[in-house]
Amino acid sequence: MVRIILVGFMGSGKTTVGKALAASLGVPFYDLDWYITERYHRTVKQIFDERGEEGFRDLEQRMLHEVAEFENIVLSCGGGTPCFFDNMDYMNSLADTVYLKAEPEVLAMHLRMGKGVRPLILGKTPEELDAYIREALVEREPFYSKAKYTLDVSLLENFTKIQESVRLIREQINI
Repeated sequence: MVRIILVGFMGSGKTTVGKALAASLGVPFYDLDWYITERYHRTVKQIFDERGEEGFRDLEQRMLHEVAEFENIVLSCGGGTPCFFDNMDYMNSLADTVYLKAEPEVLAMHLRMGKGVRPLILGKTPEELDAYIREALVEREPFYSKAKYTLDVSLLENFTKIQESVRLIREQINI
């Protein structure tokens, strides 16, 4: 049975690498935010707006406990998921967890290029975004670093690098 959960800051490539990893293993890929959106027929931003961050995190934990029980999957979590409740310990108890680690400059570049709406960074100037990423990484690193495996993904700019990341994850986990 394969159960891999990817963690890391928003913009680290969890969805991109997760899809490629799942395809290489022949298993389904799930993105926790997408799963929540499908189940509740609301975007993450709408849930944030309606329930606040605390309400979203409570819902996120419940959905994590649901989807993380699936067998033969690759799951990508939101950037904050590991940092609340006992989520990181829970994920480690069920799955091979992989922290996709990237430098703050790389994360900022990815987030500026990204098309998705991310409630925690909405409306920030480039300078505010850089400061937010650096501050948030200091807070989140202790949670992310609890993952069983860590992969530096600072250079995920093309298909070859994504495939190399998949190869390295498979090698680390030995699958």
